[in-house]
Amino acid sequence: MKDKIQKLNKDINAIIPQLVDIYKDLHQHPELSMQEFRTAKIAAEHLKKCGFDVTEKLGVTGVVGIIKNGDGNTVMLRADMDALPMAEKTALPYASKATGETSEGVKTPVAHMCGHDLHVAWMMGVAEILAKNTALWSGTLMVLFQPGEEVGKGALAMIDDMKTHFPKPDVILGQHVMVGEAGTVGYRPGAILTAGDSLHIRFQGKGAHGSMPQNAIDPVMMAAYSAVRLQTIVSRETSPLDSAVLTIGSIQAGTKENIIPDEAILKLNMRSYKESVRSKMIDSVKRICTCESHASGAHDPDIDFIDSYPVTENDEAATLRLSEQFRSVFGDRCYETAPATASEDFSYFGRKWGVPYVFWLVGCTEKSVWEKAVREDNVESIPANHSSQFKIELDPTVQTGVEAMLTAALTWL
Repeated sequence: MKDKIQKLNKDINAIIPQLVDIYKDLHQHPELSMQEFRTAKIAAEHLKKCGFDVTEKLGVTGVVGIIKNGDGNTVMLRADMDALPMAEKTALPYASKATGETSEGVKTPVAHMCGHDLHVAWMMGVAEILAKNTALWSGTLMVLFQPGEEVGKGALAMIDDMKTHFPKPDVILGQHVMVGEAGTVGYRPGAILTAGDSLHIRFQGKGAHGSMPQNAIDPVMMAAYSAVRLQTIVSRETSPLDSAVLTIGSIQAGTKENIIPDEAILKLNMRSYKESVRSKMIDSVKRICTCESHASGAHDPDIDFIDSYPVTENDEAATLRLSEQFRSVFGDRCYETAPATASEDFSYFGRKWGVPYVFWLVGCTEKSVWEKAVREDNVESIPANHSSQFKIELDPTVQTGVEAMLTAALTWL
């Protein structure tokens, strides 16, 4: 594999400045989930210029490009495109000043503080290099730009549109920029990212004057008692040998101090690495919130999923195969990473198609910053993905991501 990447070095080095420009442009023009119209157009036009057979508007804004180049595996490469409803505070010269409107009609700043803009630039570079060097590989290359990762809708929306019109991949490959020394690549067989479930719980009470609580069924108390009791799901219902997180990020009720409201809204997020733990946590949330409602004399609460992500669980054999190629290309810049508590909808592609998938992480933190944080045992001080201060050290991160995805694709092509 190292020989193949060396043969591509000239093309890789030549395309990096272009990809940096693409990244900065996308960074300054972020688009919210399922609204990635400009980004999708840029990706689609690039694929067409490279000779791909391109299909657009899959799952609203998704793009798929295909090149058939003789016999061999069908390999799918995936990049996500959406940005976040938040302000950027990095003070970079190309920082986002964009605004947008959520699907609920709320106006908000918009910024690429997760790194999906770099994922798009990486994939555009990989697509162009592989299209120019078909003598180095054979098979079918499927390049996919996905919307809506941040809301857990994009992968499933694309799969619904792709079921009958596209070849079934033999392997699905994806990567994510992450805090870590720039230029490094972290892989992991098995679970690399957690399942993530966000729930919206509406407690239905009966409003009354604050001076007449006997006339009310107080939903604030239901939410308050539930908030405390829900913490026991991790501390008392989950084995200490299993990893689980439950965070209540929002409780909303009422408008005035002397009015007992009709309802209270509680929003929570859960993370876990095992499907059995995930299922038990969901069941426990429903049990606790329902019982607290009944204890107050109220009806069952309305419990709905805001979003849901399965565990990203890399295929063991495919990850072993890829890790050997990573080591040949990156040497000691490649390592087996610990699992991360972030979540992704990437694995839906492999799960729905029933094929192996591999997902890995590419470090983006400036080397001296990373080394200082490690020395001081303070890695948590580095602004991570979804922080308003999250920064990507473009050199060598842009090149590393291109090389990593090329290595992965050529492992099967």
